[in-house]
Amino acid sequence: MSSFIPEDALRDRLLQEDDEYRELAAEHRKYERQLEDLTRKHFLSEDEELLEKTLKKKKLVLKDKMHFLVQRQRR
Repeated sequence: MSSFIPEDALRDRLLQEDDEYRELAAEHRKYERQLEDLTRKHFLSEDEELLEKTLKKKKLVLKDKMHFLVQRQRR
């Protein structure tokens, strides 16, 4: 019988032990901060709207990579 490790515990372990995961998480946080800055604005220029879409896509790619690393750790 295998013991189940919650995903947040696996993420915490990876943040402490895995350089790749830590770099992905830092980049994800950077994009999140940039998006927060954009959402504070009442109006976005076309360039800012494009940047917002790009940041969201980049964040999603990073999230998928991080999820893959968590699932690989689970195995």
